Amino acid sequence: MLVRAWYRGSAWLRLLRPLEWLFRALARRRRRGFEQHPERVWQPPVPLIVVGNITVGGTGKTPLVLYLVDWARRRGLRPGVVSRGYGARPPTRPFVVRPDGDAGECGDEPLLIAGRSNCPLVIDPDRAAAARFLLEHFDCDLIISDDGLQHYALGRDVEILVLDSERGLGNGRCLPEGPLREPPQRIGEVDLVVVNGGGEFCPDGAHRMQLTPSELVSLRDGKRCAAVDWTGGRRVHAVAGIGNPQRFFETLRQLGFDPVPHSFADHHAFGEQDLVFDERLPLIMTEKDAVKCRHLAPPDSWYLPVEAKLTPEFESALASKLNTDICTN
Repeated sequence: MLVRAWYRGSAWLRLLRPLEWLFRALARRRRRGFEQHPERVWQPPVPLIVVGNITVGGTGKTPLVLYLVDWARRRGLRPGVVSRGYGARPPTRPFVVRPDGDAGECGDEPLLIAGRSNCPLVIDPDRAAAARFLLEHFDCDLIISDDGLQHYALGRDVEILVLDSERGLGNGRCLPEGPLREPPQRIGEVDLVVVNGGGEFCPDGAHRMQLTPSELVSLRDGKRCAAVDWTGGRRVHAVAGIGNPQRFFETLRQLGFDPVPHSFADHHAFGEQDLVFDERLPLIMTEKDAVKCRHLAPPDSWYLPVEAKLTPEFESALASKLNTDICTN
Protein backbone atom coordinates (compact mmCIF):
# COMPACT_ATOMS: atom_id res chain seq x y z
CA MET A 1 0.00 0.00 0.00
CA LEU A 2 2.77 2.42 0.90
CA VAL A 3 4.67 1.83 -2.35
CA ARG A 4 1.55 2.47 -4.42
CA ALA A 5 0.91 5.67 -2.48
CA TRP A 6 4.46 6.92 -3.17
CA TYR A 7 3.95 6.68 -6.91
CA ARG A 8 0.35 7.91 -6.95
CA GLY A 9 1.10 11.01 -4.91
CA SER A 10 -1.46 10.20 -2.19
CA ALA A 11 -2.25 13.22 -0.05
CA TRP A 12 -2.27 11.31 3.26
CA LEU A 13 1.50 10.83 2.97
CA ARG A 14 1.93 14.43 4.13
CA LEU A 15 1.22 13.17 7.62
CA LEU A 16 4.67 11.57 7.45
CA ARG A 17 6.43 14.85 6.61
CA PRO A 18 8.03 15.28 10.09
CA LEU A 19 9.55 11.81 9.80
CA GLU A 20 10.79 12.66 6.32
CA TRP A 21 12.54 15.76 7.67
CA LEU A 22 14.17 13.60 10.36
CA PHE A 23 15.30 11.04 7.77
CA ARG A 24 16.82 13.76 5.58
CA ALA A 25 18.64 15.28 8.54
CA LEU A 26 20.10 11.95 9.64
CA ALA A 27 21.16 11.04 6.09
CA ARG A 28 22.81 14.44 5.62
CA ARG A 29 24.59 14.18 8.96
CA ARG A 30 25.86 10.69 8.18
CA ARG A 31 27.23 11.68 4.78
CA ARG A 32 28.82 14.83 6.15
CA GLY A 33 30.56 12.74 8.79
CA PHE A 34 32.45 10.83 6.10
CA GLU A 35 33.21 14.00 4.14
CA GLN A 36 34.66 15.71 7.21
CA HIS A 37 36.60 12.64 8.34
CA PRO A 38 38.21 11.10 5.23
CA GLU A 39 40.20 8.75 7.47
CA ARG A 40 36.93 6.83 7.93
CA VAL A 41 36.76 6.15 4.18
CA TRP A 42 38.71 3.25 2.68
CA GLN A 43 39.87 4.00 -0.86
CA PRO A 44 40.84 0.86 -2.81
CA PRO A 45 44.18 0.86 -4.65
CA VAL A 46 42.33 0.05 -7.90
CA PRO A 47 39.47 1.97 -9.58
CA LEU A 48 36.03 1.36 -8.12
CA ILE A 49 32.65 1.92 -9.79
CA VAL A 50 29.53 2.14 -7.63
CA VAL A 51 26.22 1.24 -9.28
CA GLY A 52 23.32 2.37 -7.12
CA ASN A 53 20.03 4.19 -6.85
CA ILE A 54 18.29 6.70 -4.65
CA THR A 55 14.89 5.00 -4.70
CA VAL A 56 13.67 2.01 -2.73
CA GLY A 57 13.26 -1.07 -4.90
CA GLY A 58 14.72 -2.29 -8.15
CA THR A 59 15.71 -0.04 -11.02
CA GLY A 60 17.87 -2.34 -13.17
CA LYS A 61 21.18 -2.29 -11.31
CA THR A 62 21.93 -6.00 -11.76
CA PRO A 63 21.78 -6.01 -15.60
CA LEU A 64 23.96 -2.91 -15.60
CA VAL A 65 26.54 -4.59 -13.33
CA LEU A 66 26.68 -7.53 -15.76
CA TYR A 67 27.09 -5.08 -18.64
CA LEU A 68 29.98 -3.36 -16.85
CA VAL A 69 31.71 -6.68 -16.18
CA ASP A 70 31.57 -7.45 -19.90
CA TRP A 71 32.64 -3.90 -20.79
CA ALA A 72 35.68 -4.20 -18.53
CA ARG A 73 36.70 -7.59 -19.89
CA ARG A 74 36.47 -6.33 -23.46
CA ARG A 75 39.13 -3.80 -22.47
CA GLY A 76 41.45 -6.38 -20.99
CA LEU A 77 40.55 -5.61 -17.37
CA ARG A 78 40.04 -8.12 -14.56
CA PRO A 79 36.89 -6.97 -12.76
CA GLY A 80 35.57 -8.15 -9.43
CA VAL A 81 32.21 -7.41 -7.82
CA VAL A 82 31.22 -6.62 -4.24
CA SER A 83 27.68 -6.63 -2.93
CA ARG A 84 25.77 -6.50 0.31
CA GLY A 85 23.98 -9.78 -0.35
CA TYR A 86 20.48 -8.71 0.67
CA GLY A 87 18.81 -11.40 2.78
CA ALA A 88 21.90 -13.62 2.66
CA ARG A 89 22.87 -15.93 5.52
CA PRO A 90 26.49 -16.82 4.74
CA PRO A 91 28.48 -19.03 7.11
CA THR A 92 31.23 -16.39 7.24
CA ARG A 93 31.73 -12.76 6.25
CA PRO A 94 33.16 -11.70 3.88
CA PHE A 95 31.83 -14.54 1.72
CA VAL A 96 32.82 -15.58 -1.79
CA VAL A 97 29.82 -16.30 -4.04
CA ARG A 98 30.22 -19.31 -6.33
CA PRO A 99 28.22 -19.68 -9.57
CA ASP A 100 26.68 -22.91 -8.23
CA GLY A 101 26.05 -21.49 -4.75
CA ASP A 102 22.89 -21.34 -2.68
CA ALA A 103 20.70 -18.23 -2.79
CA GLY A 104 19.96 -18.60 0.91
CA GLU A 105 23.64 -18.23 1.70
CA CYS A 106 24.54 -15.43 -0.70
CA GLY A 107 21.35 -13.68 -1.87
CA ASP A 108 19.56 -13.82 -5.22
CA GLU A 109 21.24 -10.94 -7.05
CA PRO A 110 24.85 -11.91 -6.18
CA LEU A 111 24.15 -15.51 -7.23
CA LEU A 112 22.67 -14.30 -10.53
CA ILE A 113 25.71 -12.11 -11.22
CA ALA A 114 28.19 -14.85 -10.30
CA GLY A 115 26.35 -17.42 -12.39
CA ARG A 116 26.07 -15.23 -15.47
CA SER A 117 29.52 -13.66 -15.37
CA ASN A 118 31.71 -16.19 -13.51
CA CYS A 119 33.28 -13.08 -12.02
CA PRO A 120 34.91 -12.99 -8.56
CA LEU A 121 32.17 -11.76 -6.22
CA VAL A 122 32.31 -11.12 -2.48
CA ILE A 123 29.38 -10.19 -0.25
CA ASP A 124 29.44 -8.33 3.05
CA PRO A 125 27.22 -5.56 4.44
CA ASP A 126 30.54 -3.79 5.06
CA ARG A 127 31.39 -3.07 1.41
CA ALA A 128 34.90 -1.90 2.32
CA ALA A 129 35.59 -5.23 4.02
CA ALA A 130 34.25 -7.03 0.94
CA ALA A 131 36.48 -4.98 -1.37
CA ARG A 132 39.59 -5.60 0.75
CA PHE A 133 38.87 -9.33 0.81
CA LEU A 134 38.32 -9.34 -2.95
CA LEU A 135 41.71 -7.76 -3.62
CA GLU A 136 43.46 -10.03 -1.13
CA HIS A 137 42.16 -13.23 -2.71
CA PHE A 138 41.64 -12.40 -6.40
CA ASP A 139 43.72 -10.72 -9.09
CA CYS A 140 41.38 -7.82 -9.89
CA ASP A 141 42.27 -4.40 -11.28
CA LEU A 142 38.72 -2.98 -11.22
CA ILE A 143 35.99 -3.26 -8.57
CA ILE A 144 32.29 -2.88 -9.34
CA SER A 145 30.05 -2.33 -6.33
CA ASP A 146 26.53 -3.67 -6.82
CA ASP A 147 24.49 -1.09 -4.91
CA GLY A 148 26.26 0.83 -2.14
CA LEU A 149 25.74 4.38 -3.37
CA GLN A 150 24.93 5.38 0.20
CA HIS A 151 27.78 3.28 1.68
CA TYR A 152 30.16 6.22 2.07
CA ALA A 153 32.75 4.26 4.04
CA LEU A 154 33.83 2.81 0.69
CA GLY A 155 35.72 5.25 -1.53
CA ARG A 156 34.77 5.33 -5.18
CA ASP A 157 36.09 6.69 -8.46
CA VAL A 158 32.82 6.69 -10.41
CA GLU A 159 29.23 6.81 -9.20
CA ILE A 160 26.55 5.52 -11.58
CA LEU A 161 22.96 6.23 -10.58
CA VAL A 162 20.24 4.01 -12.09
CA LEU A 163 16.68 5.32 -12.37
CA ASP A 164 13.44 3.80 -13.66
CA SER A 165 11.95 5.71 -16.60
CA GLU A 166 8.40 4.70 -15.66
CA ARG A 167 8.44 5.23 -11.91
CA GLY A 168 10.89 8.12 -11.81
CA LEU A 169 11.23 9.59 -8.32
CA GLY A 170 7.65 8.93 -7.28
CA ASN A 171 6.41 11.91 -5.26
CA GLY A 172 9.98 13.20 -4.91
CA ARG A 173 10.03 12.87 -1.12
CA CYS A 174 12.42 10.91 1.09
CA LEU A 175 11.49 7.98 3.32
CA PRO A 176 8.99 7.32 4.75
CA GLU A 177 6.85 9.93 2.95
CA GLY A 178 8.32 8.94 -0.40
CA PRO A 179 10.58 6.32 -2.00
CA LEU A 180 13.85 8.29 -1.92
CA ARG A 181 16.91 7.28 0.10
CA GLU A 182 18.50 10.65 -0.64
CA PRO A 183 17.08 13.98 -1.89
CA PRO A 184 16.57 14.50 -5.65
CA GLN A 185 19.58 16.84 -5.72
CA ARG A 186 21.78 13.74 -5.52
CA ILE A 187 21.13 13.18 -9.23
CA GLY A 188 23.28 16.19 -10.06
CA GLU A 189 26.17 14.99 -7.88
CA VAL A 190 26.86 11.56 -9.41
CA ASP A 191 29.18 10.99 -12.37
CA LEU A 192 26.74 9.20 -14.67
CA VAL A 193 22.97 8.74 -14.70
CA VAL A 194 21.45 5.71 -16.42
CA VAL A 195 17.70 5.58 -17.05
CA ASN A 196 16.20 2.13 -17.48
CA GLY A 197 13.54 1.99 -20.20
CA GLY A 198 11.96 4.34 -22.70
CA GLY A 199 9.47 6.08 -20.40
CA GLU A 200 9.00 9.81 -20.00
CA PHE A 201 11.24 10.31 -16.98
CA CYS A 202 14.78 11.07 -18.12
CA PRO A 203 16.90 13.83 -16.51
CA ASP A 204 19.06 15.98 -18.77
CA GLY A 205 22.34 14.30 -19.67
CA ALA A 206 21.18 10.81 -18.65
CA HIS A 207 22.03 7.73 -20.70
CA ARG A 208 19.21 5.41 -21.77
CA MET A 209 19.44 1.69 -21.02
CA GLN A 210 17.21 -0.90 -22.65
CA LEU A 211 16.75 -4.40 -21.24
CA THR A 212 16.49 -6.83 -24.15
CA PRO A 213 15.01 -10.28 -23.46
CA SER A 214 17.06 -13.30 -24.45
CA GLU A 215 15.88 -16.86 -25.09
CA LEU A 216 13.72 -18.56 -22.49
CA VAL A 217 15.59 -21.13 -20.39
CA SER A 218 14.05 -24.25 -18.85
CA LEU A 219 14.59 -24.65 -15.11
CA ARG A 220 14.42 -28.42 -15.52
CA ASP A 221 17.17 -29.07 -18.05
CA GLY A 222 18.57 -25.73 -19.25
CA LYS A 223 16.97 -26.08 -22.67
CA ARG A 224 16.66 -22.77 -24.53
CA CYS A 225 13.72 -21.59 -26.60
CA ALA A 226 13.16 -18.35 -28.48
CA ALA A 227 9.78 -16.73 -27.88
CA VAL A 228 8.89 -17.06 -31.57
CA ASP A 229 9.49 -20.83 -31.36
CA TRP A 230 7.41 -21.32 -28.22
CA THR A 231 4.88 -24.15 -28.58
CA GLY A 232 3.55 -24.38 -25.04
CA GLY A 233 0.58 -22.05 -25.46
CA ARG A 234 0.60 -18.28 -25.13
CA ARG A 235 -1.28 -18.14 -21.85
CA VAL A 236 1.28 -18.59 -19.06
CA HIS A 237 1.72 -18.03 -15.35
CA ALA A 238 4.12 -15.11 -14.89
CA VAL A 239 6.02 -14.93 -11.58
CA ALA A 240 7.99 -11.86 -10.53
CA GLY A 241 9.49 -11.07 -7.14
CA ILE A 242 11.34 -7.93 -8.23
CA GLY A 243 11.14 -4.20 -7.60
CA ASN A 244 8.90 -3.46 -10.60
CA PRO A 245 7.05 -6.65 -11.59
CA GLN A 246 4.82 -4.84 -14.06
CA ARG A 247 7.83 -4.26 -16.30
CA PHE A 248 8.37 -8.03 -16.52
CA PHE A 249 4.72 -8.73 -17.28
CA GLU A 250 4.73 -6.11 -20.03
CA THR A 251 7.86 -7.65 -21.53
CA LEU A 252 6.05 -10.98 -21.78
CA ARG A 253 3.12 -9.30 -23.50
CA GLN A 254 5.47 -7.70 -26.01
CA LEU A 255 6.85 -11.17 -26.74
CA GLY A 256 3.34 -12.38 -27.57
CA PHE A 257 2.43 -14.09 -24.30
CA ASP A 258 -0.80 -13.71 -22.34
CA PRO A 259 0.57 -13.67 -18.79
CA VAL A 260 -1.42 -14.46 -15.67
CA PRO A 261 0.53 -12.17 -13.31
CA HIS A 262 1.71 -13.29 -9.88
CA SER A 263 3.59 -10.52 -8.05
CA PHE A 264 5.73 -11.12 -4.98
CA ALA A 265 7.79 -8.78 -2.83
CA ASP A 266 11.31 -7.99 -3.99
CA HIS A 267 13.76 -10.69 -2.80
CA HIS A 268 10.84 -12.95 -1.83
CA ALA A 269 11.89 -16.29 -0.31
CA PHE A 270 9.85 -18.72 -2.39
CA GLY A 271 8.25 -21.89 -1.08
CA GLU A 272 6.74 -24.71 -3.12
CA GLN A 273 3.18 -23.50 -2.54
CA ASP A 274 4.02 -20.11 -4.05
CA LEU A 275 4.34 -21.80 -7.43
CA VAL A 276 1.20 -23.95 -7.27
CA PHE A 277 -1.75 -22.46 -9.16
CA ASP A 278 -5.25 -23.71 -9.95
CA GLU A 279 -4.88 -23.39 -13.71
CA ARG A 280 -2.26 -25.71 -15.21
CA LEU A 281 -0.17 -23.56 -17.50
CA PRO A 282 3.52 -23.13 -18.34
CA LEU A 283 5.29 -20.88 -15.85
CA ILE A 284 7.73 -18.11 -16.77
CA MET A 285 9.65 -16.19 -14.10
CA THR A 286 12.46 -13.67 -13.91
CA GLU A 287 16.04 -14.89 -13.83
CA LYS A 288 16.46 -13.33 -10.40
CA ASP A 289 13.63 -15.51 -9.07
CA ALA A 290 14.85 -18.57 -10.94
CA VAL A 291 18.10 -18.78 -8.95
CA LYS A 292 15.95 -19.36 -5.85
CA CYS A 293 13.54 -21.81 -7.46
CA ARG A 294 15.81 -24.38 -9.09
CA HIS A 295 14.46 -27.19 -6.90
CA LEU A 296 10.97 -25.78 -6.31
CA ALA A 297 9.50 -25.00 -9.70
CA PRO A 298 6.98 -27.30 -11.46
CA PRO A 299 8.21 -29.26 -14.50
CA ASP A 300 7.12 -26.79 -17.20
CA SER A 301 8.92 -23.78 -15.70
CA TRP A 302 11.10 -21.29 -17.54
CA TYR A 303 12.93 -18.05 -16.88
CA LEU A 304 13.62 -15.08 -19.12
CA PRO A 305 17.11 -13.55 -18.99
CA VAL A 306 17.57 -9.94 -20.06
CA GLU A 307 20.60 -8.12 -21.45
CA ALA A 308 21.37 -4.45 -20.85
CA LYS A 309 21.97 -2.35 -23.96
CA LEU A 310 23.67 1.05 -23.73
CA THR A 311 25.19 3.45 -26.22
CA PRO A 312 28.83 3.92 -27.23
CA GLU A 313 28.50 7.43 -25.77
CA PHE A 314 27.91 5.90 -22.34
CA GLU A 315 31.02 3.72 -22.64
CA SER A 316 33.12 6.70 -23.73
CA ALA A 317 31.82 8.79 -20.83
CA LEU A 318 32.58 5.99 -18.38
CA ALA A 319 36.14 5.54 -19.65
CA SER A 320 36.66 9.29 -19.41
CA LYS A 321 35.36 9.40 -15.83
CA LEU A 322 37.66 6.57 -14.77
CA ASN A 323 40.54 8.60 -16.19
CA THR A 324 42.92 5.69 -16.46
CA ASP A 325 45.02 4.33 -19.30
CA ILE A 326 43.71 0.79 -18.81
CA CYS A 327 40.31 1.87 -20.15
CA THR A 328 41.61 3.13 -23.49
CA ASN A 329 42.54 -0.25 -24.97
